[in-house]
Amino acid sequence: MRDKYALTRRSASRLLPLVAPPVAAAAKEGVVPASFLEQDRAYFQAYSHVGIHEEMIKDRARTDAYRDAIMFHADFIRDKVVMDVGCGTGILSIFCAFAGARKVYAVDASDIAVQAKEVVKANRLSDVITVLHGRVEDLNINEKVDVIVSEWMGYMLLYESMLGSVIYARDRWLKTGGLMLPSFATLYMAPVTNAEKYSECIDFWRSVYGIDMSAMLPLAKQHSFEEPCIENIAAESVLSWPIVIKQINCKTITIAELESVKADFSVSSIMTAPLHGFALWFDVSFGTRVTQQTDLQSETSLGRSLAVDHDGVEICRSKKRAKPSDCIVLSTAPDSTPTHWAQTLLYVYDPIEVKQDQEISGSIELSQSKENPRFMNIFLKYRSGTRECVKESVMR
Repeated sequence: MRDKYALTRRSASRLLPLVAPPVAAAAKEGVVPASFLEQDRAYFQAYSHVGIHEEMIKDRARTDAYRDAIMFHADFIRDKVVMDVGCGTGILSIFCAFAGARKVYAVDASDIAVQAKEVVKANRLSDVITVLHGRVEDLNINEKVDVIVSEWMGYMLLYESMLGSVIYARDRWLKTGGLMLPSFATLYMAPVTNAEKYSECIDFWRSVYGIDMSAMLPLAKQHSFEEPCIENIAAESVLSWPIVIKQINCKTITIAELESVKADFSVSSIMTAPLHGFALWFDVSFGTRVTQQTDLQSETSLGRSLAVDHDGVEICRSKKRAKPSDCIVLSTAPDSTPTHWAQTLLYVYDPIEVKQDQEISGSIELSQSKENPRFMNIFLKYRSGTRECVKESVMR
């Protein structure tokens, strides 16, 4: 059993301070609020705890995907300069050194950078890897880099707003034609059913020791479902094919595009079941695009998903590779190997009974909170049959 004082990525994120807008956005105007520099230290300090890094490294789907992607691109990385944004313990930087990088700048603003230096030293890589303790926005590096690698993804892909720092590093140091790892990302959503969760949290109050406690139901619903839940849901609980909320090309995405992400949706339920909420997940792909279509329903219960980027090029979205030339994808979908990200569940307060082929439609908006830009405001409108509802929440 993990020590009761150990932090996970989820628990650490609840320590995020109330801050001014991220420095990457403020830097456009040449002004960095002093309050941000002081208050944001609490965010980075949370990532100084070894428990968070233990959780991430033990996530084999995550760590194996990064290792495999770096080795897959070894021919590009060999004898090149790499920047690892948010290096943590330095494991991705070390993978890059193993792939033959000439120089690796490992950057982290948390105190874990102190341990990263010792890890690098213990592996006799100090001549290749330079650990820089500080925010990437404050660095002065006097050369361009060929590769930027970063594990920047938060819950719902965009939570914590770390991608802004990666974009800042890209715009300042990445050479033309350089490589971003990961290269593409897609955020998905689908309606789900989860009677067990609803029964556990809500139906319990209908009769307690034979006592009618239904008066507790409104408070129980608010307590259980007001905020997003991080949990793994079975693929069999997904009611429709996934909705693409946002596609990101890491070479071209701008900070302004991340301030608010909106999508309309309309899907048909593949079964008769109560609609209990919506699940969000993401995948990231590392570098290579493919156009070969395969049987979309043969490999997993959700099937493979092919998305089209803004250039009209299909991007591989499957962790499984039919041949070495296919891309490597890290997926957090319900039918993939579970990761520490799990899925983000937006439970509705009152389930809607839907029939097979019944339409579920609406819109969703994810926006950076004014309370704290690392928080995420969620505004979900959904309708099915005669029911139309709104769900507002904040992911803190």
